[in-house]
Amino acid sequence: MSGDIISLYRARLARERGTVIKDPGGRLTIALAYPNYYRLGMSNLGFQIVYGLLNKNPRVVAERAFLPEGQELSLYLRSGKPLLSLETQRPLHKFDLLAFSLSFENDYPNVLQTLDLARIPLLSKERSGPGPLVMAGGVTTFLNPEPLSPFMDFFLLGEAEGGMARFLELFMEISPSTVSKRDALTDLARNMPALYVPSLYRVQYHKDGTLKAFTPKGDGIPEKIGVAHPPEGGFAEKGVPISTVTTPDTEFGNKVLLELGRGCGHSCRFCAAGYVYRPPRSYGNGELNISLEKAVDKSRNIGLLSPAVSDIPGVENLMDAIVQRGGSFSVSSLRAETLTRGLLDRLRSSGQRSITVAPEAGSERLRRTINKHLTESQILEAVRMISGAGDFSLKLYFLMGLPTETDNDIRGIPELVKRIRHQMVRESAKRGTIGRIKLSVNCFVPKAFTPFQWFPMDEVGVLKKKQKWLKKSLTKTGGVHVGVDVPRWAYVQTLLSMGDRRTASILLAAHKRGGDWTRAMRFSDINPDFFVYRPKRVDEMLPWDFIDNGISKEHLIRERDLALKGDESPICSVGQCYRCGVCVREGAASAARSS
Repeated sequence: MSGDIISLYRARLARERGTVIKDPGGRLTIALAYPNYYRLGMSNLGFQIVYGLLNKNPRVVAERAFLPEGQELSLYLRSGKPLLSLETQRPLHKFDLLAFSLSFENDYPNVLQTLDLARIPLLSKERSGPGPLVMAGGVTTFLNPEPLSPFMDFFLLGEAEGGMARFLELFMEISPSTVSKRDALTDLARNMPALYVPSLYRVQYHKDGTLKAFTPKGDGIPEKIGVAHPPEGGFAEKGVPISTVTTPDTEFGNKVLLELGRGCGHSCRFCAAGYVYRPPRSYGNGELNISLEKAVDKSRNIGLLSPAVSDIPGVENLMDAIVQRGGSFSVSSLRAETLTRGLLDRLRSSGQRSITVAPEAGSERLRRTINKHLTESQILEAVRMISGAGDFSLKLYFLMGLPTETDNDIRGIPELVKRIRHQMVRESAKRGTIGRIKLSVNCFVPKAFTPFQWFPMDEVGVLKKKQKWLKKSLTKTGGVHVGVDVPRWAYVQTLLSMGDRRTASILLAAHKRGGDWTRAMRFSDINPDFFVYRPKRVDEMLPWDFIDNGISKEHLIRERDLALKGDESPICSVGQCYRCGVCVREGAASAARSS
């Protein structure tokens, strides 16, 4: 059976381009695990960036591991063999370090399943013998790592380009194989500013269940953990991040992903990426052209990634350069108010047939509350332009259960969709063909380090009623498909995004019960509603308050208060405003480097 797994992995490797395989002799061995399926992990540019950064170090060998599915999972279960790395089919428990790359809270249960399949004890305190140290990084870890804290030996917080090189140097100096696990973790915590070791902190609670204190257990252990950022708000590596490995076995086929920018300055109050990836950055034309040459050499099909591709200066010239090199492209997301006809013409010529626009809310009032900076007239003008440029289908993103949401706001969603559909029909009449509308309506999930971190999730039963009403209201509207997420899973995601380390017991119980969250929560000593449905006081200690990413809590409170008033605030003006505190940090760091 293990031979079948090896044959499957070797066949998968044969379809890849860019795979890095090294002799592990004398090198630090790292198993880089994506806690989901191969086809999803290899579609994640962040995971690919980390794989490339690790293997650029000649003293490191990094191999990938994924959650098995289908035939692959059956082979593991029938053989009883531990989970293997992809590159050399080596058991994960034989690596020096097992590093999880985490982008979504919904993947937390998969972390435990991966550890189980790898025959590695789930809890950090149970891993005292031989075996790898277990760590995690990725955006969810520098939002709120606490629900995973009992399972991780440590977290590396922040962007990989800002902290990876220093971490690897320090880790190899400490050599955990020659000292005790606790001594190694203590040395790492004392010497790596962006490294968080949960076992080195004592947590106390008030009688009402809120946090009372979060204190280091020893000398030299920092009270606050800084988040790693690339130097001077830029990027450590020359050029722009692109896919390291290409393969047809992903969500995007052999497409090479090219990052145009990181972070977003529009400051939507629900969006974590708009806050923790500050200041927002885009690359210069020179850097983009360097990486574009590399990308086209790998594949003629390029995926352009940015929170808002239409905001990137010179993006139309970049699209022209791709076409001139015989390539084609697609884009991740666009801002309605920054769309141009030239951009749409290029997308149509490249074969893209669907455009994504995110009104998020159905009413002007609620869009001001969430700081969307998008009016209905701008939305309809964008739709007019899109429909005039070709028979594009539209994907519209909305959120349901947002703070201060009323019945009028919900009724505004189908009303706006019908006006959008009318605009599409009118603009498409001469052409005789018309695109369809796919409505994607998700439940609001509060996130750490946003102005909405103090608000609760809407109740599951209420969300179900709203979804049912919305679907019924658009039943007779032709050319519109309504898709909604599952409120119960949004509840679980909120638990994992808002919970403290006590919620780990529910995560562990759900794992032991085969993913039965209902029973795990029903028999838990911890009330999950406390984290999901309870509004938080602005003066209470939050589970993630020990993380310092440069954003002041006072700024988040100001933004929360503006939301309650239904007022917008200005978008980011990098280097020219100091409202959130990040540019103050960046300026101080730059001055220190130049002195």
